[in-house]
Amino acid sequence: MSLATAAETIKQSIDPTLEAPRVPPPVDRPYFRVGYVLGRLAGVALLIPALPIIAVLMVLVRITSPGPGIYRQVRVGLGGKTFVIYKIRTMRQNAEVGTGAVWASTHDPRMTRLGEFLRRVHLDEFPQLFNVVKGEMSLIGPRPERPEFTEVLAREIPEYLGRLRAKPGITGLAQINLPPDTDLESVRRKVVLDSEYIDRAGPFLDVQILCCTALRLLGLKGETCSRLTRLDRYLVCLARLKKNKPAQGKQEPVAISAAVKPR
Repeated sequence: MSLATAAETIKQSIDPTLEAPRVPPPVDRPYFRVGYVLGRLAGVALLIPALPIIAVLMVLVRITSPGPGIYRQVRVGLGGKTFVIYKIRTMRQNAEVGTGAVWASTHDPRMTRLGEFLRRVHLDEFPQLFNVVKGEMSLIGPRPERPEFTEVLAREIPEYLGRLRAKPGITGLAQINLPPDTDLESVRRKVVLDSEYIDRAGPFLDVQILCCTALRLLGLKGETCSRLTRLDRYLVCLARLKKNKPAQGKQEPVAISAAVKPR
């Protein structure tokens, strides 16, 4: 099934007479309130040594491909509010002119050679420290999604908007355990782990996630890092999905493309 066909299938499945899913209120726990303040302070502390790295990467990107060094994109954050996220540009300029918003894929032809390396080692994420300092993101939390996809995913996955109860994060329990989203099933897996983090968030879990993220930045494989930090949740995630999923025939994974737009 092509991206365009899959997107149109999902679009047609949405009943326009039904009320759009509502965003639940932000989680109101002392740990999150204090954590957001401490997270901004940590963001400042991390941004200072990261600034030279970001500057060098911006220069390298501009030298190796036409276009700006920093890429700006609208994402959905806490409570459904949108904000502009900052990343080192890893794709060619105007990569979505002919396709609209489309999820990146492994060995995406739109990526530059340098961009593919930066994504693999996660250096393209460093500018998001600016978002943390501004209070739009946290160091740890669910990955922020683009508004082009959010309403569709919310209608297809009832628990999806629960991710918006917490600030989005640069890293998180879902990010360190699972690869980037490619279809609805991959999103469902992420939602399971995002919900677990929001329900169980605490100092020990956050330290585990930060340690796992640091090990990945040092070049260790994701599976190895999650095992070393005792955060391997992949099998647990699959078990929970199987338990909560109603009995039905085998379905082809449905990809999401930019042909789907919010109403």
